[in-house]
This record gives sequence, C-alpha cells and structure tokens, in this order.
Amino acid sequence: MSSPSFPEQPSDDAALDQIGPALSRLRRRAPASSKDLSRNLVLNVIADAPGETTVGRLAAEMGVAQPVASRTVAACIEDGLLRRTASQIDGRRTVLELTEHGEAERSRFAAEQRKAFQEITAAWSPEERIQFARLLARYGADATAWSRKQASSRDRTSGAALLRER
Repeated sequence: MSSPSFPEQPSDDAALDQIGPALSRLRRRAPASSKDLSRNLVLNVIADAPGETTVGRLAAEMGVAQPVASRTVAACIEDGLLRRTASQIDGRRTVLELTEHGEAERSRFAAEQRKAFQEITAAWSPEERIQFARLLARYGADATAWSRKQASSRDRTSGAALLRER
C-alpha cells in the first residue's frame, strides 16, 4: 500500500506523528471556499447531532466561541440553510434545524468532497480507496464519541467543583 508521494514507509512512531499535520492538510485542501467549509461543518454537526442542537451546543461541537457559532448560524439562516425553532423538550429554548435547502447543500458538499477524494486517490487501488474511506469514517465517528466523552467529563468535573465551593 505504498504511494508515489511516500516511497519509503515511515516508522510507526513517525507515521503516528504525521496524523495531526495530515488532518490539517486535509482541512486546508478541501475544494471549497472558507465560507462553504464553515457552513458545511455547521450543517453536518446539526444533522449528525443526537437530539436537539442549540447555538451553544454547536459552538462546543465545533470547538469555537459562541459568538463565532452565532455569526455562522445567522449567515446560514439568512441563506435559508437553517431555521430556529422552539425546543420540543423545553419550549423556552431555541434549537436549530436544517431546511430542505440546507439538506440539499449538505448533499452538494458531500458530492464535491467525494469527487475530490476520487481524484486525489485515483492512483490507489479500489481496495485501498474503500479501506481508507471506511477507516476515515470510523475515525470521525470515534473522534466524535471521544470528544463528547471529554466534554461530559469536563462538565462533571466543573459541576463538582461548583458544588464544593458552595
């Protein structure tokens, strides 16, 4: 499974050290404007999130400050990609939902990304391409679960600290 760009396979440690920079390059090389990248991220987070998504939850999932998420959400609402609705769990809260246009844009982004993936991996065997796609999807799902577990742990720790202060 060698690639023309990497004639020699790096050691295991060197390969693992390349993960962060490689993921960063993937993000920078996506075939879209930075506006599209932000919107795609927002649409995917909302579509993939279990339950209802507030702007605060979106900000936490994206790893950005709430004002940053609010500005992106406002732009998405203005463009008809999202709508604000009352929570079905707590009517005092406002939650975000994708519109039909938002779903269509999400599908368009996915098609563009698939096309880019196929072009980038054109020299790979079909087996390598599928194996990498499956592992990358698995990594994404596991990273989401890990991130939520970390956030939950931080929330419990900070909640316990608040109780001790009282």
